[in-house]
Amino acid sequence: MELTSDPKVAAIFENYPKGVKEKMLHLRDLVLNTALETKGLEKLEETLKWGEPSYITKNGSTLRMDWKEKTPDQVAVYFKCTSKLVSTFKAVYKDKFNFEGNRAIVFKLNENIPEKELKHCMEMALTYHKIKNLPLLGA
Repeated sequence: MELTSDPKVAAIFENYPKGVKEKMLHLRDLVLNTALETKGLEKLEETLKWGEPSYITKNGSTLRMDWKEKTPDQVAVYFKCTSKLVSTFKAVYKDKFNFEGNRAIVFKLNENIPEKELKHCMEMALTYHKIKNLPLLGA
């Protein structure tokens, strides 16, 4: 898999507070590992959208992540709110995640991330345009 990364993304990660930075870098690693493990995914672009680290593939829906000062005890992984992604995640993983409306999975800084389940959600986002017509996105 070919990764292209905007150098401005590294600066965003560097400027997060210490505990936040570790959690955000962990989320980034999960995205990169998921992309590496996703069959047929050849290119991943790491860029900034709305000042947030964002990940884009040819057949995927943009996946973003961030920490906000107004909610300092949490980080979130954002998905396109008009997609079927978060509604599908809620149907499949309602007991595993905390959600913010139809746009995000939210994690407290002190909680463990259910990695297997989150990587499955990330894979669905990174391949969304191939699976969007499948029941429950093929989950």
